[in-house]
Amino acid sequence: MCPEPYAATPTSTGQALAMMQTALSFLAKTPPPAAEAGALAEVLTGLERAESQLTAARARALSGFCAGHGYEADGQYGPKPWLRAFTRVTKAAAAGAMAWMRRLDEHPAVAAALADQAISASWARELCGWTGQLPPERVTDADTILLAAAAGGADLADLADLAWQMIQRARVTPDGDDGTFADRAVWLETTLAGAGRLTGDLTPACATAVNTVLDALAAKGGPEDSRSLIQRRHDALEEACQRLIAAGTLPGRDGQPLHLYAQTDLAALREVPGRPEQEAAACDATVVPVVTGQVDWTAVDELSELLLPSPRGTDRQHLHDLLLRHAIGLLSGPSGLAGQLRRQGYGRPYDSNSQVLDLGTPTPVIPSHLRRAVTIRDRHCRFPGCTQPPSVCQIHHLRPRARGGPTALGNLAMLCRFHHLTVVHRWGWTLSRHPDGTTTATSPDGRTLSGNSPPRWAAR
Repeated sequence: MCPEPYAATPTSTGQALAMMQTALSFLAKTPPPAAEAGALAEVLTGLERAESQLTAARARALSGFCAGHGYEADGQYGPKPWLRAFTRVTKAAAAGAMAWMRRLDEHPAVAAALADQAISASWARELCGWTGQLPPERVTDADTILLAAAAGGADLADLADLAWQMIQRARVTPDGDDGTFADRAVWLETTLAGAGRLTGDLTPACATAVNTVLDALAAKGGPEDSRSLIQRRHDALEEACQRLIAAGTLPGRDGQPLHLYAQTDLAALREVPGRPEQEAAACDATVVPVVTGQVDWTAVDELSELLLPSPRGTDRQHLHDLLLRHAIGLLSGPSGLAGQLRRQGYGRPYDSNSQVLDLGTPTPVIPSHLRRAVTIRDRHCRFPGCTQPPSVCQIHHLRPRARGGPTALGNLAMLCRFHHLTVVHRWGWTLSRHPDGTTTATSPDGRTLSGNSPPRWAAR
């Protein structure tokens, strides 16, 4: 029994939504007909076809919404937090909707089949998973073949066998080797200053994995995010590596920040003109300043001539030894020249007491009990509109350590790496906490963003 035709065709999106909601309301609220199995079967098959169309319609609408960055108008940094906040779905459901959007963007033939009710959503997911293993230029043809087989009556097992054969033929070249696997390579070239250039030849599987990671982490961080797409993708690569390190799958320090060894030559230290701002690198790191140097024998000879003109061999050697012995005391130690120059030139957090030969004592770390307290209190990034979890956040001093800010619970807040290292420490935004636990971010030009509900237990 075929569904009865609609009395009217919608002429606008609003009208179509109203008609859909009216129809679903009727089916959801009308008692099922007693002992009419045929009618109930019709309802179930009709709803499954509607689910196919709903999946295609949601993916299409979400694709346009993301392309226009519609979430930014509501102060959200990406589509998934927007979905959770405004459609009231769970995190898993939001991720599922985004997965469908990407899936159907890459499989237009499957999207068209869903819109035409030619395949169920669950079968469509299986097909996309199979053909997604093929080179991109073969995906559409493979989807068309599988959809035609499904329309001809093939069951899911038959489609799986057919897809497996296509995948195997695509993977094997005439010489029996994978055409891309042998040529895989990655090069990372670094300069003396530490900058780098990354190039490589990636296999399709590796390229897909990298692209998935970059797409997931390269979304704009909010209305304050002015980075270009290529800058966001660079930062996404760094963020992915930082998350991998923080996950504990690589050697680390159990969640504590790594030591930052700030090394400078004594000759260069003498040329430091002022006190450059270093708080961005040192805000959540243990800093150990190290000053190195070497003996300038020309300067030693000049001093020897000033103290004892035309010294003989033995006298010259004794004078050299005397100068060097006193030079060590002059240069090193808590009140030595190197330590004094370092403290005057760099200031906090590089102004710690010196150790011979001027290896500065590490700056204090944020104790683990304070980190736990901040995590329990804040629960996520406290920058307005951001909900990044603690696993990808750092602890920020609201009043910087460089300006005497204490490492105390009231002066600490949790920020994700983007809002911490880029927005605050590079772009100059400041974050303030209010008595009710909410936060306000202020840009250098005076623009403010307010938000973030008070964290649980904020008043305690």
